[in-house]
Amino acid sequence: MTSNWKWRAVGALVVGLAAQLPGCLAAGAAAAGAGTGIYLTSRGAESVVQGKVDDVERRARAVFADEGIPVTGSQVENSGDKREIKGTKGDLEVTASVERQGDQASKVDVSARKNVAVWDKDYAQQLLGKIVAQK
Repeated sequence: MTSNWKWRAVGALVVGLAAQLPGCLAAGAAAAGAGTGIYLTSRGAESVVQGKVDDVERRARAVFADEGIPVTGSQVENSGDKREIKGTKGDLEVTASVERQGDQASKVDVSARKNVAVWDKDYAQQLLGKIVAQK
């Protein structure tokens, strides 16, 4: 009798959690910027944007300049299909990575690291929004 009661309790719990799932997914998608195409990651923000890698890198450099982030390093890989720029602003180490996703699209990943364990995702998302909007 006791085990039958436990199974019913577990079943009710599963049904209750499943009923909440669609609302949680919708809220999570909205919070992640689903409408803008900018998604939060574990360390910052990313998006696939229109433009070739060299064009998107130029836009990222312009945003860094507008934000007062001097470029302190850059890297080019895969014959230019992947590029990265780094800079610092205050206590943040800012990185923008651009990788080819097709003929006219690039994946952009922006992070703003305070220290080994702390990332400023809001600032990274802000910078990525400006890169996306940059022409």
